Amino acid sequence: MSHHVVMGFGPAGAATARLLVARGHAVRVVTTSGRSPEPGIEHVACDARDRERLTEIVRGAVALHGCAAPPYHRWAEDWPPLVSSLCAVAEETGAVLVMLGNLYGYGPVDGPLTEDLPLAATGVKGRVRASGWEQVLRRHEEGRLRAVEVRAADFFGPGVTDGGHLAAQVVPRLLRGKPVSVLGDPDAPHSWSYLPDVAAALVEVAGEERAWGRAWHVPTEPALSARQMIDRLAARAGTGPVAVRRLPPVALGVAGLFSPLIRELKEIRYQFDRPFVMDARAYEAAFAVRATPVDEQVDATVDWWRARSTTGTA
Repeated sequence: MSHHVVMGFGPAGAATARLLVARGHAVRVVTTSGRSPEPGIEHVACDARDRERLTEIVRGAVALHGCAAPPYHRWAEDWPPLVSSLCAVAEETGAVLVMLGNLYGYGPVDGPLTEDLPLAATGVKGRVRASGWEQVLRRHEEGRLRAVEVRAADFFGPGVTDGGHLAAQVVPRLLRGKPVSVLGDPDAPHSWSYLPDVAAALVEVAGEERAWGRAWHVPTEPALSARQMIDRLAARAGTGPVAVRRLPPVALGVAGLFSPLIRELKEIRYQFDRPFVMDARAYEAAFAVRATPVDEQVDATVDWWRARSTTGTA
């Protein structure tokens, strides 16, 4: 048994922590406000900017999983100090820094996304995510810490709620047979990373020294459009085909006046207006984790949302 620290307890942090516990590891989760205890997980409250205290929390851990993320509209302000703090703590404690990343840093790309593409994003959020990994990688190459990044496409699956494009705004509606609206072209191929596969990749690379010093793409099933995914979800739910509508730009503009989250989506519209496909063959050639078959993903997701509706938490 080894000791791991997970920073953040959103969907990915929670899934990672629980998978580590299931595999027999001791797990400490760090969040700003802490949480109620749960079997196998010690929850600790700590501001990530308090490097001295965070260092004491992480000391003795084999890995520090960076799964925390500031509110979407505050990435530019809050992401750089978070990354700097994680780097400092990993450097001081010797814990392997396992960063959860995304695809924003590449910016718009023609063709499939691979890990060897330059981080050429020019948008604010894409640039801040790219700069964060560049800082981590630089310290790794200088021998100051050991680090790896795991990049996921849009999250999908049990546990993904408000932050997922095929989650809270889609699944509860299709379970009732109602039309759903999506961002961008509903027929553009798009990669969706299944949350349990994201957690499995984070856990795997933490213990694989040959993975360190670079970024890897989470094993992800071949791209399917939003319409194809919604059709599969509706078929599994037994609600029959549901209408899939594209959110008109004017509606997004109006909604953005009241919602910081929606306002920030303008920068990444390119990910949904045309094919946005992630290639994970490099990971699959090197390691054991494989993407869960999409039908199993859909079954588990529908069952999870149904259970939430039954308990009144949807």
